[in-house]
Amino acid sequence: MSTPEIAAKEPFSVEVEAGKKYFWCACGKSAKQPFCDGSHAGTGLAPVLYEAEKSRTVFFCGCKRTAKQPLCDGAHAKL
Repeated sequence: MSTPEIAAKEPFSVEVEAGKKYFWCACGKSAKQPFCDGSHAGTGLAPVLYEAEKSRTVFFCGCKRTAKQPLCDGAHAKL
């Protein structure tokens, strides 16, 4: 699997905490979107680490087509 599944056609709004690490699902198969649950096993894709520099709201990509992994860049608007 080289092309990830589309988990959602909009970003996931998440309140992140400063200093905390998050693992964004890159394959689109996770049941815990936008985060990894290990469903990528055997896909050839791996989760992407995001470490929050400060506490705030961020928008994780849901369509898995962003060029700014793991954050949304608006790519879902072209689907």
